[in-house]
Amino acid sequence: QLQFVESGGGLVQPGGSLRLTCTAPGSTLDNYAIAWFRQAPGKEREWISCIDSSGGLTTSASSVKGRFTISRDNTRSTVYLQMASLKLEDTAVYYCASKAPFDRSACWSRASVDFVFWGQGTQVTVSS
Repeated sequence: QLQFVESGGGLVQPGGSLRLTCTAPGSTLDNYAIAWFRQAPGKEREWISCIDSSGGLTTSASSVKGRFTISRDNTRSTVYLQMASLKLEDTAVYYCASKAPFDRSACWSRASVDFVFWGQGTQVTVSS
């Protein structure tokens, strides 16, 4: 049973950058593809990016492509989301999530209901 912990959120001005971190204390993530989602107030949870277990495959939503970069360090069991050129509309709670281990379809899933393990999220607020 994975329980993710997200960190790195905060208040940033438009055009600024943040790096989010996702870990699962007490667990290793080597066999899991990891996705990032976000949820803004009054909106549905939105898939934004995914990385497979090896780090060789990444997928991203068009809304963040070219601005957000997902990566992982399996030696540290950590997944990162580097966010740049932040916009007001990026304001949301950001979550990392995964499906079952060894699930090769994980990075082709976009629906939050398909993901089994979640964290509590970290708030990102973009404001001037």
